[in-house]
Parts: sequence; C-alpha cells; structure tokens
Amino acid sequence: MEAKVLDFNGKDTGRIVQLSDSVFGIEPNNHAVYLDVKQYLANQRQGTHKAKERAEVAGSTRKIKKQKGTGTARAGSAKNPLFKGGGTVFGPRSRSYSFKLNKSLKRLARKSAFSIKAKESNIIVLEDFNFETPNTKNFINVLKALELENKKSLFVLGDSNKNVYLSSRNLKGSNVVSSLELSTYAILNASNLVLLESSLEIIEENLSK
Repeated sequence: MEAKVLDFNGKDTGRIVQLSDSVFGIEPNNHAVYLDVKQYLANQRQGTHKAKERAEVAGSTRKIKKQKGTGTARAGSAKNPLFKGGGTVFGPRSRSYSFKLNKSLKRLARKSAFSIKAKESNIIVLEDFNFETPNTKNFINVLKALELENKKSLFVLGDSNKNVYLSSRNLKGSNVVSSLELSTYAILNASNLVLLESSLEIIEENLSK
C-alpha cells in the first residue's frame, strides 16, 4: 500500500512510502478490537466506589428493644439495614476492573485499527517536523494546512517531542503521542490519523513481531 508524504504545510513532497500490508492491509478482527478497547476503558476506571455494610457502620450492637410485646417487627441492632443510618445490603465494594489480554491479541487489535483507518482513507503520512519553542498557533497552522482544524486528529511521533506535544496540549480535538504510546482506542477515537515518517518503521517493527 502506497501513501504520499506531505510536509507540514500540507504540500506534496513528491515522495511515496510503502505501508506494510501486514499492518495496514489486513482483514480487521472486530472482536480483538472490542476486547482491546474494553480493556483500555476498564483500566481508566478507578474502582474506588464503596458503601459501608452492616459490620462497618459505627454504632452500638446492643438489642434496641425487647424481642416480643412491642407490636412491631423484631430488631436486634441499630446497624440493621432497614433503619436510617444502618448498613447497606450488598453495596458496592472497591475493586479493580482491569483484566489481562495476550500480547498477540493486542497486536492484532492495533493492526485491525490501522487497517480500518487505511480502508477509510483517513491516514496521512507527514514528514518529520519540529518547533523551536512550544507554540499552539504554529500547531494550529499545521492543522489548517492538513484541513484538520475541525476534526479529531491523532499525531503519531517517532520519538517523544516535547515542543510539538506542548504546542498541541491546549487543543481539544487534537492529540499527540509517540509510536510506543499508541493504543487501539486512541487510533479509533480519532477521525484522522497523522503518521510522521519516523513513526512508520517503529510501528511496523512492533506490530510485525
């Protein structure tokens, strides 16, 4: 699969790169994508929800009234869930929502996500660029040149680039990650995927194992 290389002004450089069919041209595995996205979202959950049960509520355990003769139901403790201030029955407990997936399945999911974007023609290959200092206006100019200013975009760098990252941090619809930080969720959550040239080799090397 071939792709044109653009510069950060959105102009064709006249160069063409080959995108590996084993990464960008496979038949997407929807179930692998589902599992990887599910794991990513599950890992974002804190799981700190908690309600006190009967044994955890502060209060006396003495019997609050006699067993018989009151004309009302029996009651043994002020911690009874039926009373105000009592414990919660089967309330939420703190837990971790994370679960494990095989590395091969996660690689398949990312390759499927790349292939989906490639089939939709939503991948742009951009030559490497940098800013002398962090500057949001410069990054906005890159988005405008690529006609992405009103779209959700994901820029994938070969290595971490502090100036480019800081330039994009204030923009709600744009995200910048290094090729080693990529996730299936991030790929699919963006309308357009912008791959810098230096990231291609790393991506294909990591996903071809």
